Amino acid sequence: MLPAGKLRNEILREIVFQNLGVEDPKVVYSPKEGFDSAVLEYDGENYLVVATDPTLGVPAETFGFFTYHFAASDVAVFGAKPRWLVVDLLFPGGTSKEFLERVMSDLNDECNKYGSTIVGGHTGVYPSITEPTATTTAMGLVKKDELKLPLAKPGDKIVVTAKVGLEFAVSAAYLRAEDLSKILNKKELMRLKRSFYFETVVPDALVAKPFVRGMHDATEGGLTALHEIADNSGVGFRVYAEKLHVDPLVRKVLEFYELEPWDVSSTGTLIAITPPEDIDPLITELLKNGILAFELGEFTEENDRVLVEGNEERSFPEFTEDPYVRLYERA
Repeated sequence: MLPAGKLRNEILREIVFQNLGVEDPKVVYSPKEGFDSAVLEYDGENYLVVATDPTLGVPAETFGFFTYHFAASDVAVFGAKPRWLVVDLLFPGGTSKEFLERVMSDLNDECNKYGSTIVGGHTGVYPSITEPTATTTAMGLVKKDELKLPLAKPGDKIVVTAKVGLEFAVSAAYLRAEDLSKILNKKELMRLKRSFYFETVVPDALVAKPFVRGMHDATEGGLTALHEIADNSGVGFRVYAEKLHVDPLVRKVLEFYELEPWDVSSTGTLIAITPPEDIDPLITELLKNGILAFELGEFTEENDRVLVEGNEERSFPEFTEDPYVRLYERA
């Protein structure tokens, strides 16, 4: 049986990537593990970056926001500003007109904020749909010499925005509020719920672009995305636990569920692959824009993937099963 959540890379390589239709010379970068967008030739100066993502299983008040940002974030980390969207909205029977109005209003707000246009899609109510479900394809242009790929060189630094574990904690606040009321008061729970607005890397990536070699959004599996970057780059990495910044409320939630921060869903957490000379300008510019970031480690010529905890070293965790999935199964 296929495991819950995103298909694992070995399944992608064995089945999905073996069945991609005809080769097309316009495709510069086709589907590949660790690459969340495709890159196509557009004209002599620009590439077209294309990404698609589903939105489902999220709280109703967040649905429109994530319908924009899940796919738009994947375009932004490749250095392109999300410009065009194709949106497929499928609703179960009994969905109210008011809910549709809220989804479209929220989606429209995000489009206006980032200069995006919805150019097509599909909408419908179907008895086979059990919860609101969206699929968004986002597209944007990037100058060919400004394309950012999630690839690293030895010596590049790992800079991370301070939203590690936030996605898991926010989801827990919505789905397991009774559990979390044992450790969080009502004000803290509400603050976590409202923090879903930070689950995007669109603003992070647009600010970081001039200072980075590449970028990645730490979605399902969290910071274990570093393995994909290392695999595709032929490098290793070292991460220093003492440098990790986790919001105190998020840390309380993770500790309550006895989870480490390394492999929990962290959508909205930007992993920036940064040349050493650009660390200070990058972190400063992010901070100017209200985005806290920190240096977490570096990529190495040796192929080891090491987590340094005080005087101890161990292998950096792999992505096996995301606790995020179990959280939804228990809800």
